[in-house]
Amino acid sequence: MMAALQGSAVLGRALVLDTNIVLDLLVFHDPATPPLKQALDQQTLRWLATAPMREELARVLSYPQIVKSLAYHGVAAAEVLAGFDAQASLVTVAPKASVTCKDVDDQKFIDLAVQHQALLLSKDKAVLCMKKRLLAQKTVVLTAMESIAV
Repeated sequence: MMAALQGSAVLGRALVLDTNIVLDLLVFHDPATPPLKQALDQQTLRWLATAPMREELARVLSYPQIVKSLAYHGVAAAEVLAGFDAQASLVTVAPKASVTCKDVDDQKFIDLAVQHQALLLSKDKAVLCMKKRLLAQKTVVLTAMESIAV
């Protein structure tokens, strides 16, 4: 991911992570996330989030299939939330962006990324299909896998 970020000239930019990417990073340890973790640990990228994003994560962590995954990976929901709290910079909720996502639950990520002209990491199809419209708003959308592959 770092090579992709350097090649894309987005180092130092703010970063918004959707809930699936947060789960990949803090629970599933997806093979695509170690460079992201390194960039966050080194503060090369600044992860921006809002209270509603944290609330969504807390809610998702209580879903039965996620509870099973937490147990399988030996991670407690409280540890995931502590990881979020330690790495994410909480900011105020962004105003509605001029672009609208088909999935209402994803709008908060888009709004925040647009407001801060941030890199947005997502695996959500409703977000990924908005890449061109978001690029016009100076917001780059990538999946973690894309960012490594570039």
